[in-house]
Amino acid sequence: MTSGQRVALALLLSAPMLGAAGDFLFHGRPIGINALLFSVAFVVTLAILLRIGKVPMHQGRRLMVVPLILFAGMLAWHDSPLLLATNLLAVAGAVTLGALRRSGGGRLRTSEISDYVAGAASAGAATFAGTIELMEKDLPWQRIGTTVRSHRSAALGRGLALSLPFLALFGGLFVAADAVFRSLLVGAVPDLRHVWSHLLIAAGVAWLSAGLLRDLVASRDADRLVAPMALTAGLPKVRLGSTEVAAALTALDVLFLAFVIVQVRYLFGGQSLVQARVHLTYAQYARHGFFELVVVAMLVLPVLLLANAIVRERTRIVRGLSALLIGLVFVVLASALDRMRLYQREYGLTELRVYATGLILWLGVLLVWFALTVVRGRPRAFAFGAILAGFAATVALNAVNPDALIARTNLARPHVDVAYLGRLSDDAVPGLLERLPVLAEPRRRALAAALLRRGEAHGGLLGWNASRTRADRLLREHQAKLLTYAGVSAQAAVRELSKP
Repeated sequence: MTSGQRVALALLLSAPMLGAAGDFLFHGRPIGINALLFSVAFVVTLAILLRIGKVPMHQGRRLMVVPLILFAGMLAWHDSPLLLATNLLAVAGAVTLGALRRSGGGRLRTSEISDYVAGAASAGAATFAGTIELMEKDLPWQRIGTTVRSHRSAALGRGLALSLPFLALFGGLFVAADAVFRSLLVGAVPDLRHVWSHLLIAAGVAWLSAGLLRDLVASRDADRLVAPMALTAGLPKVRLGSTEVAAALTALDVLFLAFVIVQVRYLFGGQSLVQARVHLTYAQYARHGFFELVVVAMLVLPVLLLANAIVRERTRIVRGLSALLIGLVFVVLASALDRMRLYQREYGLTELRVYATGLILWLGVLLVWFALTVVRGRPRAFAFGAILAGFAATVALNAVNPDALIARTNLARPHVDVAYLGRLSDDAVPGLLERLPVLAEPRRRALAAALLRRGEAHGGLLGWNASRTRADRLLREHQAKLLTYAGVSAQAAVRELSKP
């Protein structure tokens, strides 16, 4: 039996165990410490499979481990849905590193952006369809069990194995759709009435884990479902002369320069100029263009990357025009941040405004890195630094704790949107409780009522989350005060406090 067949057999055994672990950890529970535990189990399984296949855990696979476990652990720190999505995106970025182990001529730090895109596509395709390749090509069916003796029986076994997740999916839907079918099925298989959801989760996690692990374990691109190097090799090689690229960059520089002149005169020039010219208040003028400028900054970087990728020769003129555009974009970013400052001073903070500000700061870091790498003739170093900057930005967002920042900032303002603050995640609860006694009576009553409507943290030990646990503890400690602030009568308060 070859090493590849041994790995395939080990993967066939480990995938159901990961599926069972996924069902045990996540079924009926919110995301919390269970995400960290599953990530550790996934990494340990990967290490065992690599050892069985005698494949070294080097380059991207090794660099993947730390950010994967780090950001999975951060899922147990905060409760904000947007922060949860950001951490999951960072987890996906870590998996992309694992898919790049053979890219860039064997060195991860010299992989180009196209290599990262191809690696992400390879890992994504393998996650959803890699198990089919495992069942069809990798497993030595003729050696599995004494009953699998012929090609037809092997094909039958593969087909039945492939049908299991679909049987669980469609069977569960039919059970939910028709009461008669459900009663007949329950009568035939009584114990399955409460098992369908467990089977579906376990089968789904096993299927996805097997596909991704197959891709991460593969020692050659030819053994992968989608070879990243084949994807990048198939990209069209478009090349333009330095004159064409310089002309395009000059046109962009002129446009950005005109906008910068306007910003220097009006936005940075003062409120009177804005009101005299466009008849808007300073805050309205700042509010109008913030998100448009964020989009501009997001689009400029790909344009610069494309221009420097397709030019035949990066002449001094092309590099100079690129550097000038970067400098002008920094003024645009400064304008966007100044607009946000004015906007926040007038209307307060929201989650969207905080994350958009973080995005601007990250784009600023990327532009600096672009100038230090691509403009200076080292384009292959850009992509790896951009990924690391993204990881650093995610860590910074977790440290800032956006919902807690929003609560502190908005509660210090004279005009408070209590309805919005009451909808923030549990990350904001400590700050809300701290400022609650000093609020005016109507706002204090409304906010106390919103906090009382929050449910207790559920999920047990496996669904533990630091923010949810702390918020639940503080709400129970302050329940009597909250009932008083909310205007609940004494008798109703006693009944509420006597509840278990």
